[in-house]
Amino acid sequence: MKRESKKTLLTQEDIKRYTRNFWLLFFSVVVIACIFILSVRVGMFGKLPSFQELENPKSNLASEILSDDLKVLGTYYRHNRSNVKYSELSPHLVNALIATEDKRFYSHSGIDYSRTLTTVFHTLTGNKQGGSTITQQLALNLFSERRERNTAKRIMQKFQEWVTAVRLERNYTKEEIITMYFNTVDFGAYNTYGIKSAARTYFNSTPAELNAEEAAMLVGMLKGTSLYSPVKAPERAIVRRNTVLMNMEKQNFLTQSEYAKAKESPINLRLRISNYGEGLAPYFRAVLKEEIKKEFKRLSITKADGSAYDLDRDGLKVYTPINYAMQQYAEEAQKEWMAKLQRDFDRQYKTADPFKGDNAKLLITGMRRSDRYRMLKEEDMTEEQIRAEFDKKVPMTLFTYKGNIDTMMTPMDSIRYNKLFLQNAVMSMEPKTGHIKAWVGGISFEHFKFDHVKLAERQVGSTAKPFTYAYAIDNGYSPCVSVPNHLQTYGKWTPRGTANGGDPITLKNALKLSQNFASAYLINEVGAANVATLTKKMGITSEVPPYPSIALGAYEASVYDMVGAYSAFVNHGTWIEPIMILRIEDKNGTPIYEKAPHVVKALNSETAYAMVDMLRGVVDGGTGSRLRRAEYGGLTQPIGGKTGTTNDNSDAWFIGVTPELVTGVWTGAEDRGIRFYSMASGQGAQAALPIFGLYMKKVYADKKLHYGDAKFEMPEGGITRFELDCNQFVPFMGAPIENEELNDNRLGF
Repeated sequence: MKRESKKTLLTQEDIKRYTRNFWLLFFSVVVIACIFILSVRVGMFGKLPSFQELENPKSNLASEILSDDLKVLGTYYRHNRSNVKYSELSPHLVNALIATEDKRFYSHSGIDYSRTLTTVFHTLTGNKQGGSTITQQLALNLFSERRERNTAKRIMQKFQEWVTAVRLERNYTKEEIITMYFNTVDFGAYNTYGIKSAARTYFNSTPAELNAEEAAMLVGMLKGTSLYSPVKAPERAIVRRNTVLMNMEKQNFLTQSEYAKAKESPINLRLRISNYGEGLAPYFRAVLKEEIKKEFKRLSITKADGSAYDLDRDGLKVYTPINYAMQQYAEEAQKEWMAKLQRDFDRQYKTADPFKGDNAKLLITGMRRSDRYRMLKEEDMTEEQIRAEFDKKVPMTLFTYKGNIDTMMTPMDSIRYNKLFLQNAVMSMEPKTGHIKAWVGGISFEHFKFDHVKLAERQVGSTAKPFTYAYAIDNGYSPCVSVPNHLQTYGKWTPRGTANGGDPITLKNALKLSQNFASAYLINEVGAANVATLTKKMGITSEVPPYPSIALGAYEASVYDMVGAYSAFVNHGTWIEPIMILRIEDKNGTPIYEKAPHVVKALNSETAYAMVDMLRGVVDGGTGSRLRRAEYGGLTQPIGGKTGTTNDNSDAWFIGVTPELVTGVWTGAEDRGIRFYSMASGQGAQAALPIFGLYMKKVYADKKLHYGDAKFEMPEGGITRFELDCNQFVPFMGAPIENEELNDNRLGF
């Protein structure tokens, strides 16, 4: 008995010791677990996102470029993602996600413990199942690019998910979590991030417009974007989509009849693959991006932490004055006329080699400017080896006005092919606001990236003449004064041309008929340096040398500058810098930049009106008169303008002015040596003016734009300094060939 009592006593002591050790161990585990969770929370095992980072993880949010009517012209992105609001999500999307990924989403607080225990059990028994809630999946999206494969790392990642999920549930509503989830998911192919991008890429639609089967397909893809891709694996994609639809029916999000109908539907893909040049105004957007960078740097505009904004990642909204419809009209007008003009251009080279003589070096220059050449050079190839590579046929995608064609061609032949395309630029602007309404920098951004509106400077020809006349009238000359109109020599400079319209001739008729002799005489009288100064004052940023030949356009300028300068004529002599940006907001809608217009009074208001009156004469009976013909637009509204053609027909110009818009058009090949042989085809009135006519015809026909009813406004107090009605009739039949050719010694050296 004593032995049994002692044994019982020892057992009780053991129990006390075991109990004490158990609670000590329990509390130790709890404390360690708390310390561990706290360590995870403060980021000791990996940085967790701050709440400032939660809505847009890693800041990879596309910046949107908006038109004046708030339509998206295009985006800048590293990841092609734009955010949506909850109200912009189709109910089918929300229902498909909840039915498939997290049935108890509205009842848990970030972690579904029942589902987690079930997942652990199935994992231990070799039947793996997903256990993450929607909130946990969002948490993973917020701090990691991918799910870890290493078991130890994945366990740590799971704890990070839990901590972040709980934080999300405490700080955001269920609707906000759903929205953030859809904004952060990666759809794999085509650089598609977020539901807005996915809806557009796969169905050319918006998240709000997706039907049940479309929503189910996109949600189903999230289990494996490559495995269930409707493009690469359509059969698997349909099976996966139907599984999601079945889940929706089980959760009563679809009726049995709706489910039966939806699962029998084929996948009706409407693929729209995004690329940088996609959308309207790609040339404008490319130039705009660099302008924004310059402005941010100039004004030291940075984020709150002092770092620079990244247009590809920070989700900015860039508001521009471009009008969506007008941009479409400009692009359509360009394509319509340039396709016809290119056919005419090609005919002259059917029996002639354009790359003979001085032009032979153009092919070598083109080769050395190519990306292929730079890549081969980086591989330490010699010039001979590189040239041999350029003579080997390789797969090529070529531009045509009927669409791209795939072929086999040598890189050298592709250079020859591309250099024989005429390029074109169009810019349209409101003269009273400086707002640019349309911008077309080339014929195909995909194939010809260089912008010809702002980045290109081409010889301006007779479009420079109005600056000489404007200076003269601003300094005492009347539009009705007569000047000699015959060949004369000024120092070492003898301008070439043909007298037309009489000798002497009024300034008004001299500009109307684009007379070289009269223009040369006038600049010799008023001083080339004075004209050069006025030209610069009116916004020409390129070099304008103080030589008499600038009266005939012996200098280069951009379409952007020339349109801005002509706008001063319409705007009572006040030049306003052309405006590309109205304002910029950050991803939260906070304004970070607003454009302050730069304004200069360049001309007397009466002088400016006189110039408009003279430019109207160019259209009403002068070198721009074909605008009134049906085939060139048949325009009847008040319009003025100026044609321009340079040496050897290398550059063709037309700048048109109306009371509400000034539009510049330039046409020419990439290299000045590639040109029309005849002035009849290559002059500004034929190679540039028709695009203006077709564009304005479309603009005037669109009554929503409210252009076309205005008249050119006279200055306050009217015209007091000179007479505009010269009472002089000049017999004139048809549209003349422009008298614009410069002599070879065009700078007057």
